[in-house]
Amino acid sequence: MPAVAVLLGALALFALGYRFYSAYLANRVYTLDPAFVTPAHSYKDGVDYVPTNKHIVFAHHFISVAGAAPIVGPAIAVFWGWGPALLWVVLGTIFASGAHDFGSIVVSVRHKGKSIGALASDVISARARILFLLIIFFLVTMVNAVFAVIIAGLFIDNPEAVLPTLVTIPLAIGVGQLIYRRRTAALVPSLVSLAIVYACIPLGQLLPVTVDPVAGALGVEPALVWLVLIFTYTFFTSRLPVWMLLQPRDYINQQQMVLGLLIIMVGIVVGMNTIEAPAFRGDLPEGSPSIFPLLFITIACGAVSGFHSLVASGTTSKQLDKETDARYVGYLSSLGEGTLAVCSILACTAGVMVFSAHEGAAWTDLYADWASAGASPAGTFVQGVAGFAANIGIPESVGLVFATVVVVSFAATSLDTAVRLQRYTIQEISTIVADQAAEGGSMNRAFLFLSRNITVATLIAVGVPLVLALVPGNFAAGTLWQLFGTTNQLTAGLALAVIAVWVTKRGRNPIAILVPLVFLVIMTSWALITQLLGFLRSGEAMQTFVLAPLDAVIFVLAVWMTVEAALALRKAFAARRTAGTAEPEAPAETAAEEQ
Repeated sequence: MPAVAVLLGALALFALGYRFYSAYLANRVYTLDPAFVTPAHSYKDGVDYVPTNKHIVFAHHFISVAGAAPIVGPAIAVFWGWGPALLWVVLGTIFASGAHDFGSIVVSVRHKGKSIGALASDVISARARILFLLIIFFLVTMVNAVFAVIIAGLFIDNPEAVLPTLVTIPLAIGVGQLIYRRRTAALVPSLVSLAIVYACIPLGQLLPVTVDPVAGALGVEPALVWLVLIFTYTFFTSRLPVWMLLQPRDYINQQQMVLGLLIIMVGIVVGMNTIEAPAFRGDLPEGSPSIFPLLFITIACGAVSGFHSLVASGTTSKQLDKETDARYVGYLSSLGEGTLAVCSILACTAGVMVFSAHEGAAWTDLYADWASAGASPAGTFVQGVAGFAANIGIPESVGLVFATVVVVSFAATSLDTAVRLQRYTIQEISTIVADQAAEGGSMNRAFLFLSRNITVATLIAVGVPLVLALVPGNFAAGTLWQLFGTTNQLTAGLALAVIAVWVTKRGRNPIAILVPLVFLVIMTSWALITQLLGFLRSGEAMQTFVLAPLDAVIFVLAVWMTVEAALALRKAFAARRTAGTAEPEAPAETAAEEQ
């Protein structure tokens, strides 16, 4: 199968999805109101609540949710063949992710910019809030651990990419000053900054940065040094105002994403490469996991991802200038991530075979077994992009550094956002515990202190995933990724439950939300049980005593939260039947007060 045919077919379906399906969601399901006063205006504080141009918000949301996950997930999932992976990416993006991301922004905007965990309390029940927040805590912990491991691994394998990546940070701060201090348009400064980053690629090749001497002196592995440095960096950056580093770096990365996708697509068209992998792999190696349900949790970001609801309700909704911008920001970002996932599939099934290091090798040699598929998925993607870049005359050595910078930049942005979101989650949980203690006539000083102390909350937000990332054998065996994917999809299902109840209460047809909701709940519950049994049978200490208990706790929380959502949905339908009419719409002038 020509790779270009797959690419063009997927893009055509995505275009149709935006033109027709997102319009249906906007007009008939979410009923967007251009006069609605968004929280960015009602609670403007210059730090988190900042009315922002929709293109910049799109850049922030797109880059924050894209990260490395839509690259890594498909790079592993093509183990079963490119056909099932492609179908899940395309259909999941159009019908699940688009509705999920779009809806998460709208519901949060209509509830004062509250996080999805707080929304669970408002929309479903008071108990649902703490349950959802606990699930979010586990999810974001694994997101941070996985992304940090990916960055550390790429830096170790490609030290030439470290310098160009580091240059992005001061450039982004400079762009932020120009945009928000001097009111300069963002496009030209971001393009100039990106040009400087790529101009540093030859310098990075001359001056590769490695931590081997430091690791040797301390008697530890280089990965440990990189992980400590990465989480130290995120501790500081996650506390900065969003306009200072997060937003301008997102805008630079948006241009980088566009350029990266352009190079991949042009390379596909010029090279006319053929997909070497089977569409459906019937002769799986012995001991391979079943495609059901693991395909649907291996590819999370790029099809549908609960992490998106955290970004949508945690930072994006607080920056939305107009409610009608939610369609552009939410649905189009989902399509952009789906496009990246399609490119990852093609890079790992066609582009990687162009890469000179694999000359003469068969695709099945690269995916000989499940362990090989999960050993270095980001590295496989990087090599595939280098292969496509070679089709248009870019040397493979430069293509490798370029692709590494792209992946690390996306992962670092998601890591920064995720640590910020984890801080919010920790403080929300602490506030709930402290308030409950106060209602009982006592005072929980520890949780009261934690709810108000940003420094301690951030230390926990970076410390817990650092410990998890340092557990031996976590990512190389693919086990942590599987648990991350399952929790991620579970969170997506629960976010859809919140959206479904909200839509039902407003008298709208929730079928567009209920279909992906039911599908995700079934697949994630199935996966959690399958993985729990696998962890217990593995005989490995990490899986038996770390991952198995985590899996069990998440499963119990999932069942409890699902029951709460089902009861709330049943109550909403009953109220509609009894009243015969929808709940009245809140007037635009009271937008900030809608509950």
